[in-house]
Amino acid sequence: QVQLVESGGGLVQTGGSLRLSCAASGRIFRTFAMAWFRQAPGKEREFVAATRWNDGLTVYEDSVKGRFTISRDNAKNTVYLQINNLKPEDTAVYYCASGGILGMRRSLYTDWGQGTQVTVSS
Repeated sequence: QVQLVESGGGLVQTGGSLRLSCAASGRIFRTFAMAWFRQAPGKEREFVAATRWNDGLTVYEDSVKGRFTISRDNAKNTVYLQINNLKPEDTAVYYCASGGILGMRRSLYTDWGQGTQVTVSS
């Protein structure tokens, strides 16, 4: 129903920054919320941040507050994740997702991108 394509990942040094992008296409009118999740090797996919299209309300996982910022450009159908002061523990595949309600649970999101790799060197 909705196609999501992530970009902006790469290899960076500790303390650096990245801005991830998620471009949405298809039946976007059926979506209400957009979110970022991440999955490190051997770990569960975990919630990072989410926002609502209509008013920009945001929700963050506690461990990323102050370093990560989610934003959206409705005219471009694009959601961003600005990551500052990167740490090695941020290394993961970052996934964009869309769903009908804002929240932290994976089950709330029905459409997913293929992910973009973020690698932070020591």
